[in-house]
Amino acid sequence: MKYVIKKTAWTMVPPEPYSAFHIWFLIAGITLAVFAAYYFSKKWGRKKLPILLFVCGVILTVSEIYKQLFLYYVVNGEVYDWWYFPFQLCSLPMYFCMLIPLVSSEKVRKILYTFMQDFNLLGGVMALAEPTGLLHPYWTLTLHGLLWHILLIFIGLSIAFCRASDTSIKGFFKTLPLFAICCVIASIINVSAKPQGQADMFYISPYHPSCQIVFHQIALVVGTFWGNVVYLLSVCTGGFIFHLIFSIMFENREKKKNEKK
Repeated sequence: MKYVIKKTAWTMVPPEPYSAFHIWFLIAGITLAVFAAYYFSKKWGRKKLPILLFVCGVILTVSEIYKQLFLYYVVNGEVYDWWYFPFQLCSLPMYFCMLIPLVSSEKVRKILYTFMQDFNLLGGVMALAEPTGLLHPYWTLTLHGLLWHILLIFIGLSIAFCRASDTSIKGFFKTLPLFAICCVIASIINVSAKPQGQADMFYISPYHPSCQIVFHQIALVVGTFWGNVVYLLSVCTGGFIFHLIFSIMFENREKKKNEKK
C-alpha cells in the first residue's frame, strides 16, 4: 500500500485561487454536477435515491482512505496529522450517505436529506469559491479536494431535484439539533486531540482563532470563543438561505402546475 501511494505522488505547482485552472475546473465540474443530478433525479427518482447516495458514500469513503494514507506516508513522514481528521462539515456526507440505506425511519431520513441539501451543498459551494485549502503541490490531493466538493454539490442537488427533503421552514429547523450534535462531536475531537496535534474540526478549535477567511479577522477582534459563535451562526444562516432558495423554487413550480390544471 505504501508503495502504491508513493507511486501516485505526482507533484505540481499548486494552482492559484481564481486561476484559469481553478475557474475552468469549477465551470466544468459544477455544470456536470447539475446535469448529472437532474438526470439521476429523473431516471432513478426518490425511491432509488438511497442507492445513489450510498454509491456516493462509497466513493467518498474510498477516496478519503486514500487521502489519509497519502497524507500519512507522503506528506507528513508517517506521522498522523489531526488537522486532516475527516470530521469537517464537508466530511459529513461520507457518513450520512453510507448511513441512509440503514435508516428505516422516514422522519430521520428526511432530516438527513434536508441537512445534506442545505449544509453540505453550502459547504461544497463555499469551499470551491474559496479554494485555498484544496490546492496542493500534488495532483492527487488537489483533484481529491476539488472533486470531493463537486460531488457534495451533486449530492445536495440530487436530493433537491428528487424532492426528498423537507423544504418547509420547520424542515430546516429540524436539522439544527443534528448540526448541534455534530458541533459537539467536533469540539470533543478538537479538545481530545490537543496533546497529539492541532485538530480543527468544523474550524471551531478553542485554542486559536478560526483559520477561515473573514472569520479569522472577526475572531482576532472579539476573541476565539465569540468568533466561533459568529462562524457557526453564519453557517446556519447560509444553510437557511439555500433552504429558502429551494423552498421558493419548488413552491413556484407547484403554483405553475396548479395553474395549468
